[in-house]
Amino acid sequence: MVRAGWAVGIGLIVALLQGCATEPGRAIQNLFTPPKGEAAFKTGLRQYENGDYVDSQRSLQSAVEQGLRDGDRVSAHKHLAFIHCASGRERSCRDEFRKALAVDPGLELSAAETGHPVWGPIFRSLKAGR
Repeated sequence: MVRAGWAVGIGLIVALLQGCATEPGRAIQNLFTPPKGEAAFKTGLRQYENGDYVDSQRSLQSAVEQGLRDGDRVSAHKHLAFIHCASGRERSCRDEFRKALAVDPGLELSAAETGHPVWGPIFRSLKAGR
């Protein structure tokens, strides 16, 4: 009897995955399939942590363009904002923070990030303006 239950469960999963052309089917498939930009996102964060900001910017931008889950997209935009701010590109910094806040209006920076003399005030002004 247990085997019959497993067979029905597996059959249901197969049927759902075959129905991926439907919106519910795509939603189920997306739960098990990593977004296309995930590898580039992870690479970009690693490059950022290693201080390789030029390559990090390239990787993170590519990840956003390829597609990410919302939380990773917010993080990518936030790190892109940090890179732009640190490079003196205030307009691009603001744009990236705006994109991050559009995805997650509740976004907060860590205490260390908020205290940064360049991007802290920019982020706070954008957050207050919402």
